[in-house]
Amino acid sequence: MDAATRELIWHNLWPMLQATVEKTLPLTAISFVIGLVIAVFVALARMSPIWPLSAAARFYISIIRGTPLLVQLFIVFYAMPQFGIVIDPFPAAVIAFSLNVGGYAAEIVRASILSVAKGQWEASQALGLRYPQMMGLIILPQASRIAVPPLSNTLISLVKDTSLASTILVTELLRVAQIAAAPTFDFFALYGVAAIYYWVICLFLGFGQTRLETRLARHVAT
Repeated sequence: MDAATRELIWHNLWPMLQATVEKTLPLTAISFVIGLVIAVFVALARMSPIWPLSAAARFYISIIRGTPLLVQLFIVFYAMPQFGIVIDPFPAAVIAFSLNVGGYAAEIVRASILSVAKGQWEASQALGLRYPQMMGLIILPQASRIAVPPLSNTLISLVKDTSLASTILVTELLRVAQIAAAPTFDFFALYGVAAIYYWVICLFLGFGQTRLETRLARHVAT
């Protein structure tokens, strides 16, 4: 690595870190939280005995899982203006990522709910709990413990997927690396730094996942 490359990396470490903190991490967090809320409602709709509601949930999941995330981003940001709906880059990315997470996480949530022991459902009904009470107080808290590992993997995937937001002009980590490397065409160095940033974030999330699983396991054991 020559001196010019080292200087290029040094001068862009802070701007890339700043983009990570100001755009990549908030984009990940906001999209995941909204997507998780969507996932819970879609999962419950998917399990509903009301056929139109269940069919709508199935259709939504099918569309999200059957189309590339990049296409979903382009539809929200580039295609919607044709219908008079203009959305700024960051909110457009949040919408696309949230809908994507909602579609994938809905099946995780549904499977976790169905994994709760049948006796818990029967006990809740015997206590005279209404469906919202049963789900909120008994079923969902237990299902959340089951869902932690797959949802954590979804979160880690989302961190990496946020790099696609650069295609709709969101100045997140990868976009800053692209702009910085363009004048010198030294893409390998700055893309390598970007990869390290993503890797470190995923390492921290993986560590957090392990700690959370350990705490939940201890809680269940006691």
